[in-house]
Amino acid sequence: MSLAMAEDDSATKIHLPADINWEMLDKSKFFFLGAALFSCVSGSLYPIVVLKTRQQVMINAIPCFKMASSILRTEGYRGFYSGFGTSLMGTIPARALYTCALEVTKSHLGNAGISQLGFSDASASAIANAAAGLSAAVAAQLVWTPVDVVSQRLMVHKNKYNGGIDAFRKILYSDGVKGLYRGFGLSILTYAPSNALWWASYSAANRLIWSGCKPEGKQVVAAQGLSAAMASGVSALVTMPFDTIKTRLQVSDREGGGLRGGGGGGLLESMRSLVKEGGLGACYRGLGPRWASMSLSATTMITTYEFLKRLSTKDQDI
Repeated sequence: MSLAMAEDDSATKIHLPADINWEMLDKSKFFFLGAALFSCVSGSLYPIVVLKTRQQVMINAIPCFKMASSILRTEGYRGFYSGFGTSLMGTIPARALYTCALEVTKSHLGNAGISQLGFSDASASAIANAAAGLSAAVAAQLVWTPVDVVSQRLMVHKNKYNGGIDAFRKILYSDGVKGLYRGFGLSILTYAPSNALWWASYSAANRLIWSGCKPEGKQVVAAQGLSAAMASGVSALVTMPFDTIKTRLQVSDREGGGLRGGGGGGLLESMRSLVKEGGLGACYRGLGPRWASMSLSATTMITTYEFLKRLSTKDQDI
């Protein structure tokens, strides 16, 4: 099946850009180019992740710009990239798992199969995308959780560890393998619904934008970016409390008696400590950086991802 045929098929009811499925991709080119492109994306957005993480673990709320100035003054530009090496090492396999699970699920589930259950095309598309996002998030967390634990420790306890390997070794020695997967359950609760909600919202927003329009040139990229930003706002707002508690659990340090406000304990203790500090509002500390990070990441990711899929098609008949 060529890309041009897919374009014709997709335009029967609504003029959406062509959907390139898993069978149409050159897998070696897809994963090789994807590793390079998404590593660049991760590097450009990493400082915002550092800001978000530090805000979430502070006892008292600190404005984003004030914290950024403090990091720049005390640690220099390198402070915004604490733990980046470790994070980058996990980005490549995690992204590979994520994209593989996403595309395989979408390819096997498909809008047509769901439409046969009585759903409209729009609902079928949202359900297929939500299921794909859910499976992709679960698969990626097998790699991302230990990477998150190590990189977030480096973001917050920078002076305690001599790089990612040293942090990995000390965590493994003090807490065992379980320590590397601290917050895994919350990660699933955070990222699985978040991804399902994001992909469903993205599908709905994309169809809404393109209803009655035919995509042309750069308008396709603009529509994808706008859809991604809209979906990120919804997802960030719904899942923020889970992300804050997860982050506190992951950066808590038994050796050091716990992080500021982290408690160094379990889920319930972290929740009680957080609510005691600032009520419900404390659960949304770092919402600004997280929304900005998710929006920028999602906008960049989806446009890069669609560009990557077009570069990696076996049939370049566009």
